[in-house]
Amino acid sequence: MRHETIEAGTLITFEGGEGAGKSTQAAILVNRLARAGRRVVSTREPGGTPEAERIREALLSGQVWQLGPFAEALLFSVARKDHVDNAIYDALVQGKWVVCDRFADSTRAYQGVTAGVPRPVINALERLTLRGLVPSLTLILDVPAEEGLARVAQRLGAGSSDRFEAQELVLHERVRRAFLDIAEEEPERCVVIDASQPEALVAEDVWEAVAERLSP
Repeated sequence: MRHETIEAGTLITFEGGEGAGKSTQAAILVNRLARAGRRVVSTREPGGTPEAERIREALLSGQVWQLGPFAEALLFSVARKDHVDNAIYDALVQGKWVVCDRFADSTRAYQGVTAGVPRPVINALERLTLRGLVPSLTLILDVPAEEGLARVAQRLGAGSSDRFEAQELVLHERVRRAFLDIAEEEPERCVVIDASQPEALVAEDVWEAVAERLSP
């Protein structure tokens, strides 16, 4: 965690493509950390605060899509700044463990690598929104795009996917590759988890990564 006023808090983020099981595994980890006696906060992006949740509704509904990826990146960043300023930062200062379902890497992968917003622009938005925060650990749940989308379809039923789930398969494969590239670039922060395994095995791999890196 790179910010001079934060010493005790721990930020863990879950990343990955659609249908990778991020929300499920984040919830399992939160429960396990709580049982281990840690003060833990569960949150998500976009969202995590009332204002950011309203932005989430607009983003996932597709209302912003027609304005292009730069507009999406801006709105994700606005939501993230509110989330960091009014939820994550205070929890970390208080020494809590924060488990977040998606964070800045999702903007890098979706709006940056996949949709073409230049990396310098993404980097500038991160500097403006993150207050120097870098996750202590990022767990990238990796699953082939076709398998992940099949899971989403099974869960939601036909015709129920949101704007990101409805994109073409080739774009989801590009997102998957983007996350794997992030993990390769930052191995000290990122751990790739095989999310095609049964849920219980994925959860064990997640806990092993947390135990090895952070000693909860």
